[in-house]
Amino acid sequence: MIDNLMLLLNAASSSASSSGSKSGFGSMGMIIWIVVLVVVIWLFMFRPQSKQNKQRQALMASMAIGDTVLTTSGFYGTIIDISGDTVIVEFGNNKNCRIPMTKSAIQDIEKPQDAVAADNNDDKKDDKKEDK
Repeated sequence: MIDNLMLLLNAASSSASSSGSKSGFGSMGMIIWIVVLVVVIWLFMFRPQSKQNKQRQALMASMAIGDTVLTTSGFYGTIIDISGDTVIVEFGNNKNCRIPMTKSAIQDIEKPQDAVAADNNDDKKDDKKEDK
């Protein structure tokens, strides 16, 4: 990415210097190119990243006891306690496998009401298949 940017700037500066002696527009053209490149970089790199950070913060804020979570290591569990930046997650049916972890180790959250709604939709689909 940086190499491409440098190539574009070199090309723009060489064309600006060759045409600058003729029209006097060279330095203004270079400034326009730099502004356009900064806007493009912002649109394709920084804006999506800031959107993703906002979504992640909203996800962490909506975390509650009883939610089913997916950890970054790929394990599914249920939140049983939240204190500050630490979350205690219970894994499996064993009820003895409780692991404290940071909130940043949680990748996705599924609310209990969302799980019930998804089960109801699956049941309706199964009923429609049986009717046919």
